[in-house]
Amino acid sequence: MKKYAVIVAGGKGTRMGRELPKQFLPLGGKPLLMHTLDKFQASDPDCELILVLPSSEFELWRSLIEKHSFDVSHSLVKGGQSRFQSVKNGISSISSDEGLVAIHDGVRPFVTKTVIKHAFETAQKEGSAIPVVTLKDSIRKVEEGNSIFQDRNQFRLVQTPQTFRLEEIKKAFEAEESDFFTDDATVYEHSGKQVTLIEGNRENIKITTPEDLDYAEYLLRK
Repeated sequence: MKKYAVIVAGGKGTRMGRELPKQFLPLGGKPLLMHTLDKFQASDPDCELILVLPSSEFELWRSLIEKHSFDVSHSLVKGGQSRFQSVKNGISSISSDEGLVAIHDGVRPFVTKTVIKHAFETAQKEGSAIPVVTLKDSIRKVEEGNSIFQDRNQFRLVQTPQTFRLEEIKKAFEAEESDFFTDDATVYEHSGKQVTLIEGNRENIKITTPEDLDYAEYLLRK
């Protein structure tokens, strides 16, 4: 079955405190986003990569490709005003309705090849695959000035790539955008489908703050 990966990188990186959007910040000598694309290309060289960026950043990205002699094949798609719109643009750019698509945050460069492959395998069988990890800390629900203990064993932290049968996720994204849609899994659920959870990897952090970038440099050296 044909595989696609939609890499969404439209963040401005305001929490990073830098003028350069976080997906272009250097990590180990090259832009963070290139590490992410490398990981998907290495996991399956036949997977078609689609990078969703704000159109205003196309030229910057092309200059970085030239500077770093980056040769991972991918297509560029214009992002939208929200993550929902950017993902919709990405999956809509795929002409076929057959196949599997992994939707991944561009600033998660430490997803493992094992998780990517498992996600595609599970989505082919079950329709979807959502990587999650267990919580290590205690959690409390804050409500009307009070806090209530919650059993952390009943909760999971959600990661990407969130992977789906292409026809089903395209149909799900025909819905009107809602604040309820915090990720692609909630859009899929809204269409009446049940998500399937798989084990993620703890290193697969979303890099959004300077501390995250420091930790990413550590992980890269490790």
